[in-house]
Amino acid sequence: MSVASPSSVVRAGRVAAALVVGVLVLVGCTPAKHQASATAPTASGGSDVAADLQPFYGQSLEWTECGELQCATATAPLDWADPTGPTITLALSRQPALGGEAIGSLLLNPGGPGASGVDFLESAVAMVSESVQQQYDLVAFDPRGVAGSSPVACVDAPALDEILATDLDTSDAGLQEAQDRYGAFGAACLENTGDLLAHVDTVSVARDLDMLRSALGDDALTYLGFSYGTEIGATYAALFPGQVGRLVLDGALDPTLSSTELAVGQAGGFENALRAYVADCQAGSDCPLTGDVDKGLAQIKDLLDRAAVSPLDTGTDRALTSSLAFYGIALPLYSQESWPYLTQALAAALQEDDGSVLLYLADLYSDRNPDGTYSSNSSEAFWAVGCADERASADVATMRAEAEQIEAVAPTVGAFFGYGGVICAQWPTPVSEPLESYTAEGAAPILVIGTTNDPATPYAWAQSLAETLSSGTLLTYEGEGHTAYGSSNSCVADAVDGYLLTGEVPAEGTRC
Repeated sequence: MSVASPSSVVRAGRVAAALVVGVLVLVGCTPAKHQASATAPTASGGSDVAADLQPFYGQSLEWTECGELQCATATAPLDWADPTGPTITLALSRQPALGGEAIGSLLLNPGGPGASGVDFLESAVAMVSESVQQQYDLVAFDPRGVAGSSPVACVDAPALDEILATDLDTSDAGLQEAQDRYGAFGAACLENTGDLLAHVDTVSVARDLDMLRSALGDDALTYLGFSYGTEIGATYAALFPGQVGRLVLDGALDPTLSSTELAVGQAGGFENALRAYVADCQAGSDCPLTGDVDKGLAQIKDLLDRAAVSPLDTGTDRALTSSLAFYGIALPLYSQESWPYLTQALAAALQEDDGSVLLYLADLYSDRNPDGTYSSNSSEAFWAVGCADERASADVATMRAEAEQIEAVAPTVGAFFGYGGVICAQWPTPVSEPLESYTAEGAAPILVIGTTNDPATPYAWAQSLAETLSSGTLLTYEGEGHTAYGSSNSCVADAVDGYLLTGEVPAEGTRC
């Protein structure tokens, strides 16, 4: 997930770190290489596909060369409840197994919602261990509504600029204005996207995933999902427990948590990550934050408050509002290797009243190009999927009580996680029906990974997802940053590689 609005849960995704390629160092280093023999994963139960679904499950994917990778397009029903109706397309990218004969496909999702898996695959080949790449075809896809798949389209770039830069007014009139603003945005999404807007929910994506599994020729799904990608994976397991092969869910979201629990947890996650950053910054020689950690956090809070009253100059025709400043602060927190860039941005803002570096980081976070265009529809897809999946309460009294609870656990950044109900209050399509259970009874062992100070998907969520899944096993990485595989240490890499190559999960309670 990455930041999409100041009044919504931050979307958490590996893509948040990948967005800074060319400016920041890609998180982590290449995992240790390991060789292992492996057998192909097999399905734990049969899959009887209805006749009207056979054209999708049995379709042949035509792969073409796309640079150093391969590309293909799959067809899926617009509405899985009406498979004989209109269809959509799904974009895929593949790196064939380096060892030649693949034992199967490892499907990947970087998170979001709204992140492109196709774009992510080039980064993924630097993260996934060579031993795994030897054995598996790496296959990534753009979920429905995202990027190269049939996409959500809403507003032009200037209108999106305005939404992202607008600070939330929490007065009664201000909250109504915010509802109306997002309502107009949703209406534009419906006008420009059409019927697809009602079918970009996570359950539909999980059904697409099972169809892709079959079209790729795999009896069971082998999957590596980061952040929101873990929700896709958990939803898949709940829908198709018999087709679960080896699922790695890294930086976990628990689909059973309420919108309030998600907002409180994530606000606390970013607060804790920011506290860790401040302590590290003040231990160095060039930190612009003076005093102790609490005083350093107070200086950041003052900056955010000041930007809400008097936005900072950036040397452009765009001022740094409080919302944009928060995006710029949030991005480097996804990876400890990126903390020096936050120091640079804060130094410019605090010492020179220069918001240009924070604005630059905020633009990276939202995929905004220097020429004012956007390189993806990630923000639009994020809102569309979020409103398709769940509607938080838009009752003013309820939102204010929740905001108070959020700011109690996150006094520095909590203001950016409350009042999420305004976003979907006037959304023009219905919310999807939730699944009755996410226990995935009968599924093969599923590996859940949690990082102890993950800002975007707090460690407690990994704990709860591992408990929710009947076959879940928790692997803990003791460290900073969002997600762990490919960006932490050889202990995590060894555990994940061993699971993907042999099916053996690490011992319960393993900590790296």
